[in-house]
Amino acid sequence: MPANPSRELPFITSSNTIRELMNLMDRCAIGITLVVDEDTRLIGTITDGDVRRAILLGIELDQQVGELLATRKDNGRNGRPVTAPIDARPEELLQLMTEHHIRQIPLLDAEDRVVDIALESEYLAASILPVDGFIMAGGFGKRLMPLTAKCPKPMLPISGKPILEHLVGKLHAAGIRNVSISTHYLAESIVEHFHDGKDFGLHIEYIDEDRPMGTAGALARASVGDLPLLVVNGDILTSVDFRAMLEFHREHSADMTIGVQQYEVQIPYGVVTTEGIDAVRIAEKPSFRHFVNAGIYLIQPTVCQMVPQDRAFDMPDLITRLISAHKRVICFPIREYWLDVGQMEQYMRASTDTARGVV
Repeated sequence: MPANPSRELPFITSSNTIRELMNLMDRCAIGITLVVDEDTRLIGTITDGDVRRAILLGIELDQQVGELLATRKDNGRNGRPVTAPIDARPEELLQLMTEHHIRQIPLLDAEDRVVDIALESEYLAASILPVDGFIMAGGFGKRLMPLTAKCPKPMLPISGKPILEHLVGKLHAAGIRNVSISTHYLAESIVEHFHDGKDFGLHIEYIDEDRPMGTAGALARASVGDLPLLVVNGDILTSVDFRAMLEFHREHSADMTIGVQQYEVQIPYGVVTTEGIDAVRIAEKPSFRHFVNAGIYLIQPTVCQMVPQDRAFDMPDLITRLISAHKRVICFPIREYWLDVGQMEQYMRASTDTARGVV
């Protein structure tokens, strides 16, 4: 197999920072970076999933790549990278990818130097993403009144298109072809805009909530098959890599994967820690980081059976029920663009961001 001279290989060194690695990964957009020495011999690989796991563990972006490799080793995730010779046949590469559950294989020359990388996407037809979509679009949008007095929040325009159309476009671009939309408030405006979805390159069916069913209740009426369900709130603008999220979900054999966003809160005062009446330390204007629910979920079809059909049910209730039932609920850190268009400030920012091409 000849090398691809037009492709930038995602080479990084152990002394580069995690931030530089993430920028390289975003620029090359193949879901992996190759940690090499000065002769481009492979030291290790770091995937998109490795980076997201490191974020959950609290790694700082200015730490060195070598520290991330050491963290992977400590957690038993630093086996020898799977490689192949540059002249490996496509069927051999696909077999290796299937056996090791990977999507990329570094290709080496006779001197064990990395000269190219084989990508699963180049051997398979541009693939349909094997998930069904489910968009929650039934809310009243009260915090955006009076804009939502005659228009449901998901249909508010941003750069000439409804919020919901931006989201449907992202699902289509990711390879999703079947989408359900739950509706309630001013449902007809959503149905009249999208119809059966044919004009948007996918099939859309609607689940009309005759009464508000909460943020998870409509899942009880979902038409589920064997595929995982990607559930997204209808007021979300995001560039999240849904394919990477599915790979993460599968890799960890999850029943539910929650998309989370890192959120920092700064207290504008000095915080005093006490023991009884004694002050033991003071921190001036400290910041605290938390992961917040981003309104994006991947769930196995059986999860829908845990949603009651006779009453309103919210997503936190479902998550709690799954955890109590000892189902596997994991978190997927979203490091791409994400915005919850819930209030006027976010709506104005969404318009600015889409005009600038950020989304």
